Amino acid sequence: MEMVPSEENQFVPKEIQNAAEEPRVLCIIQDITSARTVNERLTLNLPASTTLSKLYEDVAHKAGYVNGTFELAWGNTPDMAPLDHSSEMSLSDSAFEPGGKRNFLQLTDKDGEQPQIASDESGTADSSGLDDSSQERFIGPLPRDSTAGCSGDYSSPSYSYSSILSKSETGYVGLVNQAMTCYLNSLLQTLYMTPEFRNALYNWAFEESEEDPVTSIPYQLQRLFVLLQTSKKRAIETTDVTRSFGWDSSEAWQQHDVQELCRVMFDALEQKWKQTEQADLINQLYQGKLKDYVRCLECGYESWRIDTYLDIPLVIRPFGASQAYGSVEEALQAFIQPETLDGPNQYFCERCKKKCDARKGLRFLHFPYLLTLQLKRFDFDYTTMHRIKLNDRMTFPEELDMSPFIDVEDESPQTESCTDSGAENEGSCHSDQMSNDFSTDDCVDEGICLDSTGSTERVLKPKSLLTFELFSVMVHSGSAAGGHYYACIKSFSDGQWYSFNDQHVSKITHDDIRKTYGGSSGSRGYYSSAFASSTNAYMLIYRLKDPSRNAKYLSVEDFPEHIKSLVQKEKESEEQEKRQREIERNTCKIKLFCMHPVKMMMESKLEVHKDKTLGEATEMAYKLMELEGVVSLDCCRLVKYDEFHEYLERSYEGEEDTPMGLLLGGVKSSYMFDLLLETRRPDQVFQPYKPGEVMVKVHVVDLKTETIASPISVRAYLNQTITEFKQLIAQATGLSAETMRVVLERCYNDLRLLYVPNKTLKAEGFFRSNKVFVESSELPDHQAAFTDSLLWKLLDRHGNTIRLMVLLPEQSPGTLANRTHCQKVGGDSEEPFEGSKGNRKSVEAILEESTEKLKNLSLQQQQQQQQQQQGSGTCDSQKSSDASDFEHIESPTQEADSNSSLCVAADNRELENRIRAVAGGGSGASSDPENHFACEERSDSEVNNDRSTSSVDSDILSSSHSSDTLCNADSGPIQLANGLDSHSITSSRRSKAHEGKKETWDTAEEDSGTDSEYDDNGKSKAEAQYLYFRAEPCSQDDSSWDAQKCLVVHVDKRITLAAFKQNLEPYVGVTSTQFKVFRVYANNQEFESVRLNETLSSFSDDNKITIRLGRALKKGEYRVKVYQLLVNEPEPCKFLVDTVFAKGMTVRQSKEELLPQLKEQCKLDLSIDRVRLRKKTWKNPGTVFLDYHVYEEDISISSNWEVFLEVLNEPEKMKSMSQLAVLTRRWSPSTMKLGPFQEVILESSSVEELKEKLSEISDIPLEQLEFAKGRGTFPCDISVLEIHQDLDWNPKVSTLNVWPLYICDDGAVVFYRDSTEEPMEMSEDERNELMKKESSRLLKTGHRVSYSPRKEKALKIYLDGGPAKDPGQD
Repeated sequence: MEMVPSEENQFVPKEIQNAAEEPRVLCIIQDITSARTVNERLTLNLPASTTLSKLYEDVAHKAGYVNGTFELAWGNTPDMAPLDHSSEMSLSDSAFEPGGKRNFLQLTDKDGEQPQIASDESGTADSSGLDDSSQERFIGPLPRDSTAGCSGDYSSPSYSYSSILSKSETGYVGLVNQAMTCYLNSLLQTLYMTPEFRNALYNWAFEESEEDPVTSIPYQLQRLFVLLQTSKKRAIETTDVTRSFGWDSSEAWQQHDVQELCRVMFDALEQKWKQTEQADLINQLYQGKLKDYVRCLECGYESWRIDTYLDIPLVIRPFGASQAYGSVEEALQAFIQPETLDGPNQYFCERCKKKCDARKGLRFLHFPYLLTLQLKRFDFDYTTMHRIKLNDRMTFPEELDMSPFIDVEDESPQTESCTDSGAENEGSCHSDQMSNDFSTDDCVDEGICLDSTGSTERVLKPKSLLTFELFSVMVHSGSAAGGHYYACIKSFSDGQWYSFNDQHVSKITHDDIRKTYGGSSGSRGYYSSAFASSTNAYMLIYRLKDPSRNAKYLSVEDFPEHIKSLVQKEKESEEQEKRQREIERNTCKIKLFCMHPVKMMMESKLEVHKDKTLGEATEMAYKLMELEGVVSLDCCRLVKYDEFHEYLERSYEGEEDTPMGLLLGGVKSSYMFDLLLETRRPDQVFQPYKPGEVMVKVHVVDLKTETIASPISVRAYLNQTITEFKQLIAQATGLSAETMRVVLERCYNDLRLLYVPNKTLKAEGFFRSNKVFVESSELPDHQAAFTDSLLWKLLDRHGNTIRLMVLLPEQSPGTLANRTHCQKVGGDSEEPFEGSKGNRKSVEAILEESTEKLKNLSLQQQQQQQQQQQGSGTCDSQKSSDASDFEHIESPTQEADSNSSLCVAADNRELENRIRAVAGGGSGASSDPENHFACEERSDSEVNNDRSTSSVDSDILSSSHSSDTLCNADSGPIQLANGLDSHSITSSRRSKAHEGKKETWDTAEEDSGTDSEYDDNGKSKAEAQYLYFRAEPCSQDDSSWDAQKCLVVHVDKRITLAAFKQNLEPYVGVTSTQFKVFRVYANNQEFESVRLNETLSSFSDDNKITIRLGRALKKGEYRVKVYQLLVNEPEPCKFLVDTVFAKGMTVRQSKEELLPQLKEQCKLDLSIDRVRLRKKTWKNPGTVFLDYHVYEEDISISSNWEVFLEVLNEPEKMKSMSQLAVLTRRWSPSTMKLGPFQEVILESSSVEELKEKLSEISDIPLEQLEFAKGRGTFPCDISVLEIHQDLDWNPKVSTLNVWPLYICDDGAVVFYRDSTEEPMEMSEDERNELMKKESSRLLKTGHRVSYSPRKEKALKIYLDGGPAKDPGQD
């Protein structure tokens, strides 16, 4: 048979490939059942028709496991629901992706037990007979630090950590790492593997009547040990234990020192075990004694005290030494090596009654049964001021003889003074050597509080009985900043060493223990630890070799009765958990949607057993969606649904008895589709949905009423032609297929007319779910090009209209004085509103009157044609170019002015649109052609007077700021969507009467002042856009705002801000220049929208807008925040007012405008010659602005600019930009005080000049004057305790503008002092008091007090189950 390569470079029979070209599925499987295989991957490339049961067989064959003893689950989801190993469903039907896409699976334990290894005879593990497509496992690169925590350079021919044995062979259970609890896991496993501790814990009986089991630490440890001994799981959780410590989930993310935890846990157990047989257990097992002595070298008198200890801290490298100790024995010898007290350190001898040379040291008096040695690998580097880890090599023996270190002398010779301070020191050793690097003295009680006088003295063992055997090595891998702990522990039952690395337990050898010595193979130089392995032993635990005391682990048969009942209880709990897990594994969880007749679209999660039928699942969904009493059950059905595309994929006719597991493709953690509970009325029939169909939402468009109907769902096939599709729509809608136009909306603003009859839907770009608009009428709009047609304009408007919530200002809409009324062309005159009587009209009244106007408009449609009218003064009743949707409404707030009744020519109809005028007098004026010319020829001042504005250029009346959104004068009025709403779809065209005119500032404000919306010829850039605006009152349901003051505005988002504001004028009650628009964001922050040329394209549906009264910015104007600079106040920056500066304005002019505002709003009566403006950068004062400076020319200015105003005590001294204003402050060391700020004006950047000026104002001789530049933001605060030495005093430079000063601008802070002035002498108490005051002062100003590294969170165990109570109070 000829073989050909497939897409995946595998070889398949040519006949098969040619016959079906069946797609293949690439499966990548990770075996996570043991640490040995966790980094390996199996790859299988199978035909898509392969069944799940065959997949299990292939995986078992390739992995070398017995089929049925493992499970496969999806690897890309955390809850990994397993695949059904007996299912005959194909891979393609089980959500596997074919075509070279990688499908990740995980091979997991079954029921908590590891898979069985197939025997070699079966050949399953032998890969020699497999072809290229079934190669043996490929093993990915292992991490540098192997699973057991040892570094990668530990690999050896005899042993490698990648060959860790599985749980089932070791017989030990691991512990799950909650996040960073490896240190806890290491200690717990060590305690569990200590027979004496485990047995004693089992012998303690918990009394539930006396204590809550949740907060009982001994009980939770007992439960944990029982599970470690009897559970079938690979690893168990420690959350119950940590909960008994009073820890919450955040503690799992705190890594602590394992020795610190040991101390704290032992203390907590002692507290819990008071008044029980185990009360002295910790002391019996772990406590030793030592003598801290001082011996006079002249008379031999010795003063001593006895201390107790739980562990012995051994120094790795002596302070200041370049070499580390080579072994534990060497470090122990150094621990008891005495030091000589001589010279200034002499000891005062009580017998000699004078200071004498003496010898000070420690002697061991008693060693505990379980000897704990802490290797002090964490140190502090005083050169870098950082904590470091010492990775130097330190050997430790498997058997340690402690007899050389025991003190054989009598414990209390008569010549010695004895003080037993064990209780005082709380189990710690000599204060220098026994301190714990991680402890914090102020908040943690880490030791064991013992009363030595109450405990019986133990008889010293002979030296032959002081041999200890190593059984636990706690290893740390990483740095001083963090790392990973694991434990190497020897089992006393078989002498085998094991690695307990969180959930992984494996056998190890003596060689692997030796690899935890640390260090490198080279010499032990000072920097050797920097290049050494970071994985090394940190804590060693030895047990005394004493056959009379050495215990064995309690077997299950020998358990006390209360432990046997606990075992049974935990077994039942585990069985229940297993059953629950089995139910979970067989439960399909899928998103469920329902279009509820009352509650609209609802979403929930349907959880149904895979064996439940579709009918049963439908009943469950029916109850879940609360349809009882609303719809009957037989009017509901479940269908396959794609929420993202809103696509109904298929229905399940005739499959009511089919199990859900089969319908959904098995139990999965997530599905690529959803379910929809579909409902119908009793008189309706469900439509069958077949796979392969596409769903089309058909919107019927009525050009006459300009409405777009709600969608009708139609299902079609991708291979249908447009003609067939039109017939389908005709059946569904009743429209004529012959005159039907179908427009497909492929994506936002992408409208496509489907006009090729024989083209298929697939070729036109149809997908699962589609939206089309259809129109079928006899109107001549069919003959126009699509982009010029009324249909296109209506759809374009529909796609670009957004809904905004607009909050109006407090005052209701009022009349606009002197607004001109102009009669509608050819229309009847209308009664003017009685604005002169002062009536205020509500939003509802405005809309009602607008509606009445609309009802009187007739429907006029004309074919679009371009007409030019050159200088003709006639008012042509035939509308000219770009006939579009237009409705002409009277502005309800306009007041009739009979003295200025005007009419507008057709070519200048935009003027009519701008002022939204409907005539209020002179009924015959509308047809008088001369009046049209009169309207065009009005002067700027006339227009300004009519609008009662002070500075509105007539050009604003024709700018596209307004015309973008206003009615097109060249089109006839057309009735819109419902014939009631006051909206306009307009084509903006520039009025010829104003072409070429120069814009003034009045049109818009721009940051650069150049972003005009007109080109050089004065033509509108927004020409020929159709822009829509409709406002209606807000209902209570629409907004949380007051409905009386809220508008719902439907507007084309391509409208400019200027045009949008002009449309809002009738509702606000003032002209657009007299109110501001603020956009409201999600957190209720408001930002002013000021760019009049920008559109509303960044807005979306239901965005909120607030309108505030106040003058809007003109072009070239900038809103400025003014702050007062108070250099000698605690808060030097105080906000005053918001004001407006304009381009081209001088600083003096801005001050003239600002001072009256300050007087009115801030009650500041200032003289213009005693006020200065200066640059503000954050809180720092900068360049001083001189009166003749011009904004935008000499001073850069931008939106929301900030400026400092400074009140001067004397007239301005700054006259030139070459001068430099420096803020200086005197430091007096003798009084420890800083003087007030004084400004110094320099003529140059000379250091010499600065010192001369400082000498003048301070009377400090020039040669004694020293200065330094302040640091940080103004006012450059610094503690008076630090200023004398922390600043860079008297820099060796001649100019200010070079390093390290860099004083190049006004506002720099300079401190100065007298070099001969001595610092004030202070006692320690005075210094501490001053430090407190300075800390308080600097914290209030938000300035740095001093460097303080992040404090490590102290490790605490709360004996009452929570952090509310201090454990030390118990």
